[in-house]
Amino acid sequence: MREPLVHIVDDVPELAGVDRLPMVAALDGFLDAGSAAARAAQHLVDLAGARVVATFDVDQFHDYRARRPPMSFVRDHYEAYDPPRLVVRLVRDTGGTPYLLLHGPEPDNRWEGFAEAVRSVVERFDVSRVVSMGSVPMAVPHTRPIAITPHANNPELLSGESRWRGELRIPSSAQALVEVRLGEWGHDAMGFVAHVPHYLAQLEYPAASIALLEQVERAAWLTIDLSGLRAEAEDREAEVARYLAANEEVGDVVIALEQQYDAFERAESSGSSLLAADQPLPTGDEIGQQFEQFLAGLDGPDVDQPDDPGDAR
Repeated sequence: MREPLVHIVDDVPELAGVDRLPMVAALDGFLDAGSAAARAAQHLVDLAGARVVATFDVDQFHDYRARRPPMSFVRDHYEAYDPPRLVVRLVRDTGGTPYLLLHGPEPDNRWEGFAEAVRSVVERFDVSRVVSMGSVPMAVPHTRPIAITPHANNPELLSGESRWRGELRIPSSAQALVEVRLGEWGHDAMGFVAHVPHYLAQLEYPAASIALLEQVERAAWLTIDLSGLRAEAEDREAEVARYLAANEEVGDVVIALEQQYDAFERAESSGSSLLAADQPLPTGDEIGQQFEQFLAGLDGPDVDQPDDPGDAR
């Protein structure tokens, strides 16, 4: 007999009498450019003590060879293995309001089973709505406001009109499937996707985490202290600015993206096409080539380091 996919705590007295309980969801992996959702989730955990109330059986979801968990090699032995964890925590916001937080690595398999397991959590704790966070790389400059794409399985949850027109065929994710299935089962689910500058997608980008959590505050009726993340975002912006000042050719790419972004905004406000005909978007390859040194310069070591036994492939 197969083990259950999620183990839920039977007794959670802290939730007695709570009549509106949102659940925030952030699965890191595919839908997490700039680690925006993962960093946002970690920020929520760090703000207050967070009790685990449900644990998913990660062995049934995780592909260990595709995403190998880290561990330490100390002189002559292995130790400190860090297993992946996919859990639901009971958290409280700045005002003491309780909510649930589902976070961890996106399942590599058994997505339908995962959706059913999330449904079990939603129905066990009578969750009022699920609010998810995600981020995708886009050809946008970091010097402009971070755009957000909202989505929901119930149109009444959306506060404005989508900027997208027609149908987009996109790669699916476990998080997106959960939203679809919850809608079919009669549970409200919505979310927000931040547009992260393509050239910063491989770095931790806390500005996008802030943009997501600002949306979560409104959608999940929460109050979140963002001061720590704002300080991190300022440090990252200063780091990027210093690099651009020292690398004129990279700065030229950002200027081109700014011009494209502004043309996009003008076209949208006038009711014209969202893309300016005379200013095509740079391709991912073009931006990637320009910023190859940029990424290495920000994340790479300052000096050569000796090989570590754990680096052997």
